[in-house]
Amino acid sequence: MTNIPTDLLRTFVSVVELRSFTKAAQSMGVTQPAVSAQIKRLQFLLGSDLLDKSAPGVILTATGELVVTYARRLLSINDQILNLAGPRPKAQTVRVGLSGDCFEQRLANAFSQLKKLWQDVRFDLQSGKGSALMHDLRGGELELLVALSSTDPTLDTYACWSEELAWMRADITSIDPDGPVPLVAFSEQGVIYRAMTAALNEVGRRHELVFTSSNIYDLAIAIAAGIGVMALPRNRFVTGINPWVDAPLPKLPVVYRGIYLREGGDRAMLDKLAGTVAVALHPEPESDDQIAATS
Repeated sequence: MTNIPTDLLRTFVSVVELRSFTKAAQSMGVTQPAVSAQIKRLQFLLGSDLLDKSAPGVILTATGELVVTYARRLLSINDQILNLAGPRPKAQTVRVGLSGDCFEQRLANAFSQLKKLWQDVRFDLQSGKGSALMHDLRGGELELLVALSSTDPTLDTYACWSEELAWMRADITSIDPDGPVPLVAFSEQGVIYRAMTAALNEVGRRHELVFTSSNIYDLAIAIAAGIGVMALPRNRFVTGINPWVDAPLPKLPVVYRGIYLREGGDRAMLDKLAGTVAVALHPEPESDDQIAATS
């Protein structure tokens, strides 16, 4: 052997950066078995294990750490050489709408990885009210939309699932049992705010909106300071705030997160994009990843 195929190295780097065979396959538009086969072939060519068979998930061996470092350098040089061959096609712009209560770290990470993998695609991410963004999607001004709804969407979705809401607070938060519940929210029109107020109204509990912002980090600061409480999907992690176990507040309803695609356009590319977003936000169990890596 005198050459290592760059496609094997690119697949290996993708698996390492996404920490998942499933997500790497989705981002590359191939099947998980195909990714597994490429990793096994690379390990065979190098005569060494790159992933730790004894550990769950994607954990590198000492050799794997070295290989991924060199692979990134080699792929960078490879791409620079390709750029010398002539001007690249004009980047395609994909416009993505994200309702304010949907944008989170997992989604940001997914688009960061997509930018590395799809260098000829420019992502225009727009955050706003779900109703306005849905109007833009139907008018062809967006290619993809991620939004929450209080009911199972009637509009066809690429993917949709329910998410359980939980009250979030900081450790220092206390609520006067006889006073109104101080609420923090994205806006009075948001799905999560309506879910909070509906639950409180149902049990006759008074409430007041004490802070609003379209930025989740602003909201997290307000909650961490003990200004108020907020509902978020239970599986959503935000630094500084935690689900309130045994909160003296009513049970919250479920909400629905949907991924919507515009009609027309490059269907193959949009399906890959929507699939990557779906895996990032609602990952399937990945117990097969390690089996695929070590079998």
